[in-house]
Amino acid sequence: MATAYEKFNLHTTPEKFYIEACDDGSNDVLSIDRVSTEMILTVRKDIPPHAVTRPICGIMGTIRLVAGTYLIVITKKKKVGDLLGHAVWKAMDFDVISYKKTVLHLTENQMQDNKAFLSMINSVLLTDGFYFATDYDLTHTLQRLANTSPEFQEMSLLERADQRFVWNGHLLREFMPQPELHRFAYPVVHGFIIMKSCCINGKIFDWNIISRRSCFRAGVRYYVRGIDSEGHAANFVETEQIVQYSGGKASFVQTRGSIPFYWSQRPNLKYKPKPQISKTIDHLDGFQRHFDSQIIIYGKQVILNLIDQKGSEKQLEQAFDKMVSSLGNGMVKYIAFDFHKECSRMRWHRLQILVDMVTEMQDEYGYFLVDVDGNVLVQQEGMFRSNCMDCLDRTNVIQSLLARRSLQSQLERLGVLHMGQRIEDQADFEKIYKNAWADNANACAKQYAGTGALKTDFTRTGKRTQWGLVMDGWNSMIRYYKNNFSDGFRQDSIDLFLGNYSIDEADMTTPLHETKDWKFLTLPIIMVVAFSMCIICLLMAGDTWTETLAYVLFWGTASFVTAGVILFNGREFVDAPKLVQKEKMD
Repeated sequence: MATAYEKFNLHTTPEKFYIEACDDGSNDVLSIDRVSTEMILTVRKDIPPHAVTRPICGIMGTIRLVAGTYLIVITKKKKVGDLLGHAVWKAMDFDVISYKKTVLHLTENQMQDNKAFLSMINSVLLTDGFYFATDYDLTHTLQRLANTSPEFQEMSLLERADQRFVWNGHLLREFMPQPELHRFAYPVVHGFIIMKSCCINGKIFDWNIISRRSCFRAGVRYYVRGIDSEGHAANFVETEQIVQYSGGKASFVQTRGSIPFYWSQRPNLKYKPKPQISKTIDHLDGFQRHFDSQIIIYGKQVILNLIDQKGSEKQLEQAFDKMVSSLGNGMVKYIAFDFHKECSRMRWHRLQILVDMVTEMQDEYGYFLVDVDGNVLVQQEGMFRSNCMDCLDRTNVIQSLLARRSLQSQLERLGVLHMGQRIEDQADFEKIYKNAWADNANACAKQYAGTGALKTDFTRTGKRTQWGLVMDGWNSMIRYYKNNFSDGFRQDSIDLFLGNYSIDEADMTTPLHETKDWKFLTLPIIMVVAFSMCIICLLMAGDTWTETLAYVLFWGTASFVTAGVILFNGREFVDAPKLVQKEKMD
């Protein structure tokens, strides 16, 4: 495999950027013309002595904004650990550098737009969870890497990467057509990676979780649901658990993703907007595309649908069940488990019901296992695809239980656990295991919903606690605020970063300047004034109680009626995305 360079110096002049590879024995320099944007490979002696120099950790890519092209570089990294002897890094800080030396060529409106677009790019970069490796392909599972051709093995990291998980794919579009530049860039995945060195029975082994978040149909909680016309599901995450011991290695892979047909749940100021199933689109076509691709990549599919089987979620469960039946594919099995009903009143032990239901299938599908000599002993032949509404809280709880069951068998096969020993009885490792899966839940939740996950007290401790319920309430309130009043900006940021929206310098207008209806400003002001007057009337009583009551009723009625009108027109008061067409969001 053609590995990427690991160390760089960025040399800046008014005319060019020179990115020097500082690895031992390298003389390569990437030269970027700041006017023509041309990229060529040159050598160290071509770097002007007057250039301003600073070290950088890597290149994310380039992006075109209103003011022109920008170079995005990684300025700080932190080592997560080693995977099969290869260093895995977390990108900690970035810099977005303009090719243009000034923005004086822009109008005032263009300057404001460019500033807004820059804040969007920085918003995505500041979202925790970007990882990379310079000599290992993080985008593929161990099993996929073991089943590749010699030609694949010779490809660069950029060429061989699974594009579903390359979050800087759009930023690297200028690099891809020039193979000679591939060593200067690498695919960056988004999600969560944790690597722990653990000990059981005096035997030290490496245990890792890698969650890869798909960049297809990526977005935020309420603005991206269901699937697109290509069958890509919203909030699709591939989670791989890897164990390494004494030369042997094993992995178990699970996926999560939004219910794979056309539905939406747009925010409207209500705590839980009612989901809407599209009545105008052929669901089965996209549904089949989704599962055809999943079967090709992962093999047999077991759907674990954890949503409620009553209330507003009931229609989704019924539609999902009906669609699997209509698909008529023996490779796809459907299991509905009403998580909230089964575990109500703190009955979390009832999760074992679902684990027992899938035990036989999990044993049949197995996991990936390689011995000390590199021989593949077992391959994973099927996949558990879990979902709830958000594919976050309930989903992560179930995934952690299935992963533990797989790990039990793997550690026995690798010789770490003795026969009859259980992971749950290994107190030190059990604590590491639970906290890691809770951290995985928090990372996935922050990236999609904007807050940490719910129910992590169960994942961390194995039981539900009163404090956990309080924290769930707090996170739910934060989610409500973000989903209604800041997620439009977050969705626009992701669409811009991933190239779903492209900026044309020749176009003088952008969708950012959307005029608000008069109701947007007027009604909230009326409601606040009316409510304030109601409180004042209560505190400063009139001459008679009837006079006070009349004032309180008048202003109270005014505030409640205004609040009702605002809720009725809820969609007009939320922060909605501006950069993509409405049909992409519905």
